[in-house]
Amino acid sequence: MDIKYLCTYWGSEGLSAKAFLDKVLSHGFDGVEINFPDDQQFVDEFMSELERIRQTSHPAFIFIAQQVLSNEKETVAAYKERLTNRLNFLVGLQPNAINSHTGKDFFDFDANVDILHLTEEIASKSGIPIWHEIHRGRFSFHLRTLLDYLNLFPNLKLIADLSHFCVVSESDLSDQHELLTRIYPNIQHIHARVGFEQSPQVNHPFAPEWKKHLDRYTTWWNEIIQHQSKNGNTHFTITPEFGPFPYMPQAPFTQSPLANQWELNIEMKTYLNENVKA
Repeated sequence: MDIKYLCTYWGSEGLSAKAFLDKVLSHGFDGVEINFPDDQQFVDEFMSELERIRQTSHPAFIFIAQQVLSNEKETVAAYKERLTNRLNFLVGLQPNAINSHTGKDFFDFDANVDILHLTEEIASKSGIPIWHEIHRGRFSFHLRTLLDYLNLFPNLKLIADLSHFCVVSESDLSDQHELLTRIYPNIQHIHARVGFEQSPQVNHPFAPEWKKHLDRYTTWWNEIIQHQSKNGNTHFTITPEFGPFPYMPQAPFTQSPLANQWELNIEMKTYLNENVKA
């Protein structure tokens, strides 16, 4: 299994597109995962730099675009219109895949099913894979209820950000492992961030007090990779995805982050390269 490591743009919003991509390459990442700002100049610069990178030094450089809509008070129809517009915009950029934050946890089952049909139709027509991130607030927020959607969409592709299941269930999922393994066939990509029962992100995954949680997540990631390898997949992608505030805990009053987000993701990439194998 050839595992490629992608760099998240999350936390680097102060950089230009070129500066971000230069930094990504200098730290040995194989690609990027990015939620574009509402800035056409940034998008144009990103696409120009991406073309240059692929034509010169890294022809297989991976680009995953994120679809993350702002929260709005709206009808299902209005949400579907916004989602369609954003997905069509991202399809036009021809990414390797789209990471979609899809649906809403308070939409009823049938509404989220309609939304999934919409995304699957766009993926089919465009030829761009759409992967649905496991995330609080989306249709995929809870492990057990997610299985009901997979019964209707057995080929749905998921991004495993398992910290969200832990927070929603207030559990380390040791009591739900059989359910967890049932989604392994659908997982296409991993967000490597360690959370716990009360938060989607520990303050530092390599601190000794979080070793039990790091070991548990590493076990899950290895199980996913090994399952995909046994099914004949030869490539897989992982994004180390520790984020800035509010995911990163802060010291009171000074609001200083308790760890360096960029350094955590670099350290996590090194750790994964040594500890996650097919």
